[in-house]
Amino acid sequence: MPLSWNEIKDRALRFSREWKDEASEDAEAKSFWDAFFDVFGVSRRRVAAFEKRVKKVDGKDGFIDLLWKGVLLIEHKSRGKDLDRAHGQARDYFHGLSDAELPKYLLVSDFARFRLYDLDSDEPPVEFPIGELHRHIRRFGFIAGYQARSFKEEDPVNIQAAERMGKLHDALKAAGFDGHALEVLLVRLLFCLFADDTGIFQRHAFHELVVQRTSVDGADLGLWLAQLFQVLNTAQDKRQKTLDAQLAEFPYVNGKLFEEPLPLAAFDATMRQQLLDASALDWSRISPAIFGSMFQSVMDSKARRNLGAHYTSEKNILKLIGPLFLDGLKAELDKAGNDEKKLAQLHKNLATLKFLDPACGCGNFLVIAYRELRQLELEVLTRQFATQQSLLAHVSDHVLVDVDQFHGIEIEEFPAQIAQVAMWLMDHQMNLRVAEQFGENVVRLPLKKSAVIVHGNALRIDWNDVVRAKDLSFILGNPPFVGKKEQNTQQKADMAVVFYGTKGAGVLDFVAAWYQKAADFISSTSIRCAFVSTNSITQGEQVGVLWPLLHAKGIQIQFAHRTFRWSSEARGKAAVHCVIIGFGLDREPAPQLADYGDVNGEPNFMRATEINPYLVDGPFVALPNRSSPISTAPSMNYGSFALDDGNYTLDASERAQILASSPQAEGWLHPFIGGQELLHSEARWCLWLLGADPTAIKAAPVVLERVEKVRTWRSRSERETTKKLAATPTLFAENRQPTTSYVAIPTVSSEKRLYIPMAFLRPETVASNQIYVLADATLFHFGVLHSQMHMSWIRSVCGRLESRYRYSAGIVYNNFPWPELADAKHHSAIETAAQGVLDARAKFPGSTLADLYDPLTMPPALVKAHQALDRAVDAAYLAAEKAGGRKTPKLGTDAERVAFLFERYQALTSLLPAVKPKKVRAPRSDNA
Repeated sequence: MPLSWNEIKDRALRFSREWKDEASEDAEAKSFWDAFFDVFGVSRRRVAAFEKRVKKVDGKDGFIDLLWKGVLLIEHKSRGKDLDRAHGQARDYFHGLSDAELPKYLLVSDFARFRLYDLDSDEPPVEFPIGELHRHIRRFGFIAGYQARSFKEEDPVNIQAAERMGKLHDALKAAGFDGHALEVLLVRLLFCLFADDTGIFQRHAFHELVVQRTSVDGADLGLWLAQLFQVLNTAQDKRQKTLDAQLAEFPYVNGKLFEEPLPLAAFDATMRQQLLDASALDWSRISPAIFGSMFQSVMDSKARRNLGAHYTSEKNILKLIGPLFLDGLKAELDKAGNDEKKLAQLHKNLATLKFLDPACGCGNFLVIAYRELRQLELEVLTRQFATQQSLLAHVSDHVLVDVDQFHGIEIEEFPAQIAQVAMWLMDHQMNLRVAEQFGENVVRLPLKKSAVIVHGNALRIDWNDVVRAKDLSFILGNPPFVGKKEQNTQQKADMAVVFYGTKGAGVLDFVAAWYQKAADFISSTSIRCAFVSTNSITQGEQVGVLWPLLHAKGIQIQFAHRTFRWSSEARGKAAVHCVIIGFGLDREPAPQLADYGDVNGEPNFMRATEINPYLVDGPFVALPNRSSPISTAPSMNYGSFALDDGNYTLDASERAQILASSPQAEGWLHPFIGGQELLHSEARWCLWLLGADPTAIKAAPVVLERVEKVRTWRSRSERETTKKLAATPTLFAENRQPTTSYVAIPTVSSEKRLYIPMAFLRPETVASNQIYVLADATLFHFGVLHSQMHMSWIRSVCGRLESRYRYSAGIVYNNFPWPELADAKHHSAIETAAQGVLDARAKFPGSTLADLYDPLTMPPALVKAHQALDRAVDAAYLAAEKAGGRKTPKLGTDAERVAFLFERYQALTSLLPAVKPKKVRAPRSDNA
């Protein structure tokens, strides 16, 4: 298993410090490179050899300093030597290498500097000093076993087109041309603009019609458009002979796109100019996939939220369709080579594949998938043409892939229409590429076939009515991103139908319904599926509800992308933290798992043994929401909940005001701490009147006033339970304050921290419900919870708020497999190391926990203390395994720790009774 990036970075820092002063190539070069490979957990001897003899261009022998065949060539010089010369020398060696030996990367160094060339990229080489190796370490992911891959971003002209059409839409809507008619008009104009630059119409025919035949004030533009639409819907032999010659040049389109009569739109000069501004763009550069973006740009934000409509760029779509089907088809093409029979069979297969997007929106996924399928077909045709030119005398007869292989379901009418139009436009664009390749015009006008886009509710209709399961090959898309709390009445009803009889389904996000429907639909088939989803369905309590259902149906995760930021290209664009999950009934022997060190960065790919619902390499486990720990450990709970309308929670000035008028209240004013206060040492206070003498309260008017406000506020609540609490207004609504020292854990913490900061607090400090409380905790408990072993577990199974860790008692803590201590020695070692962490913190009394655990400012002394604690905790687990007669696991990486913990979890819970799903109340704000 590859090392984690955190571990690699730590090793890189140590390597830089160790070698920063080395200078002699002859003396230490080999040791230098052995140590360099060790940074990535790779033995140099296993992959690369020193002093490879080759014949240079001049016929003389040369010796490559280090060669990893097919991957990396290294040329090393003494400190201060010319790296340009080293690069030239390395290039000379290429002459003596076979094709299989030629490297993908070239690295030159003089100890002090590195310069890396990616030979498959047009990008310039990257050069940096040895001290900055850790900053550039991801560029060497190919050494560690991570494969970096980038995806092309959208052409900026796409976004310009969306913005310009959005302005025209807004102007028409403001003038009173609204609703269905406006949407139909917009779709038709999009088609005309695209057709104007791509050969569907005569070059710029639409633009010239608007410029030459309509008045500058726009008054007659609506009339001309209405007449044009009528012409586009009429076959040439059915048109009037007296038709205007300029209009008669336009082709018959059909496809029902221009069939419906529309009310006339009244344009003005500004609207006419906005249409011409849009027309001025080069629409041949615009991807038909942007049609979805264009439609999205004219939806208001409320509609966008309600529909969960997050469409995306081509870059992100390719992340899904690549492993779903495209990579496999490209591999088949490579295997076929120029073999006529294999190419013919592959071509036949391409024409039989069928696709379904059951939440297709404006068709982005279908459009890009169709484009890629046509690209593959074009390559097949090119190879066939190279071997049998006569076979393709009329290439249009051999274009077999067509839009009717693609199917979609969309709940809104007009996105469904746009999806169908966008597929036609992509079809035309791909026909142009065939024409460019073979010099033969390929035109599919009038339109005869179309994508099957059904306007309906995908969660209520039978997908077999759209396309039969026995005919389908792939299901793909990004169903609506609607959380459990944001679902409207209709969506909740849909969820109730899909998950009828499933306990705990109320915690599931809306996207989960598509997984359930897909799992039922693909029963007894080889259909492969892939959805983009909010990452919450792979985290926290949702896993324990959804994934056992899918697992019982035989669902296997075939590939996955872990959490990354999914951005749209729309005006007012939405961005969420997502995962991609590919699944089906067939088990992949080595499923592909993509990880993101940076949620905004590029993925790194690795092969897993099995991908479980938490998207880690490990056996299937779905953690239930437990009410008590599976191991012997103290109970964990939220802190106390005031429910006070803000009257019992105080800042420093409010505390001072109370003390100024009622000094006797000092004993009731306690430090009040939540996650923010814990991490940032912020001062906050609360009125804690538990056990307070009523006479004393009455003698403190300012306190009594707050008590009265709490009573009044609670009594007026619409919630019956809150009204009842008005009878005890001096008390917090929920009192869970420990009477002894306790460990406090923030409910939410940054994912950038290597450790979630925790602290011991005294009972006088009141914990709010924004932190977790571990009463009766010892240094041992603090040490285990603050270890990398526990952090590896957290990173894999906790919920997330965006990408931040969201700790939980029921999922994270209560399911955590604590070490079964073999003897008191390991217990003592963990306590000693835990105290070492506290001692290291105490050296920096002016620093907050947020400062101390910031990866950029974490003091070396604290880093070393945590490393010692990690070793002590790992040793305890290893000793327990040995004492139990079990195989000693490897615990060197996060992946190894998590795999081990899941195995221990399975062993510990195998004899426990099943846990019934329960709905867990999240921590409320103080005034909820």
